[in-house]
Amino acid sequence: MRIDRETAYSLMTEWTTSESLRHHMLAVEAAVAAYAAHEGQDVELWSATALLHDFDYERHPHLGDGGHPYVGVAHLRSLGAPEEMCEAILAHADHTGVPRSSRLAKVLYACDEVTGLVTAAVLVRPDKSIEGLELKSLKKKFKDKAFARGVAREDVRRGAEELGVDLWEHVQFVLDAMKGRSESLALDGSRAGA
Repeated sequence: MRIDRETAYSLMTEWTTSESLRHHMLAVEAAVAAYAAHEGQDVELWSATALLHDFDYERHPHLGDGGHPYVGVAHLRSLGAPEEMCEAILAHADHTGVPRSSRLAKVLYACDEVTGLVTAAVLVRPDKSIEGLELKSLKKKFKDKAFARGVAREDVRRGAEELGVDLWEHVQFVLDAMKGRSESLALDGSRAGA
């Protein structure tokens, strides 16, 4: 069965109540869909995969069997989701040991952590808007280990390396993709003053 973007979005919102986690999955979707369009891949499949990569995390946050991302993938398989989607979701989490053999898996992994860096950089800006954020600011924040400690810098580097792209070209690509969806990501200044 094909899981289209609408179905993926419904599943994601059904399983996830946290606005920040929803925004994370939407940010990853923005970046992954941009890569799909850029590379002539199946945008809908890639979008749906990105939207669902963490959809089980809120309900099953522990890692390993019976946890994230195994529970979500088991549910997707029960719905007849394509194996490429399931394998990419499993492979985005290093602890599963599933190799990132497809381009989709590599792109999903490469976009996951870097969207967190971009989001954190936006949220410390006084205007809470992604519009004026520049790559040079992200480079500084990336080097500052105290900033966005939850963003695994080594995963960001490894993701770009596995994609075969320059790290900072990749970060710029993700930043541009997220700028294109700033309103749906609540990175358009709507959080200013909050």
